[in-house]
Amino acid sequence: MSSVDVLNAEGAKAGSVELPGDIFDVQANIPLMHQVVVAQLAAARQGTAKAKTRGEVAGGGKKPYKQKGTGRARQGSIRAPQFTGGGVVHGPVPRDYSQRTPKKMKAAALRGALSDRARDGRVHVVEAFVTGEKPSTKAAIATLRKATEARKVLVVLSSTDELNWLSLRNESSVHLLESGQLNTYDVLVADDVVFTKDALDEFLGVPAEASEESK
Repeated sequence: MSSVDVLNAEGAKAGSVELPGDIFDVQANIPLMHQVVVAQLAAARQGTAKAKTRGEVAGGGKKPYKQKGTGRARQGSIRAPQFTGGGVVHGPVPRDYSQRTPKKMKAAALRGALSDRARDGRVHVVEAFVTGEKPSTKAAIATLRKATEARKVLVVLSSTDELNWLSLRNESSVHLLESGQLNTYDVLVADDVVFTKDALDEFLGVPAEASEESK
């Protein structure tokens, strides 16, 4: 296990937690992470691109000119693929781009991505970004910048944390996720990952263990 400091809303150290080694300190399987990321991006594609074939393009029913005697190649329709405005050969048709990815592969790829960030010291934990009951983007950003100065930050919140969500949702450098939505792509595309203490507990399924010095 590795230990990470927990910061309070003022940016001061309020304790520390242990990150389980089976999630935050495993060997990263790069081909596996690549496969999972490609599958995730493929599943996000709409797959609605469509090009008309020569049989679907309007017009072209009349033979453009007679078969013989013109010195030109014979043509039967101005909607043939070689004509401007004609049909498309082997064009895109609506399709499903999604790939089947087993849950164990997704979980293993996510562990590898989190471990890569944790080994570089790019996983942070805060108690909360805002205190009180009123959202404040200014206060939330101030707390975030005391944890990390990264240009692109993934912030993981618990499913019931509406206050911090409202405080950070308009910040362009922050991507927000609930703990249950955490995925390999968003971890890898972010420079740093910041958990709230509640989100980390929710993600692990059990309360994160406090380190000895904070007990």
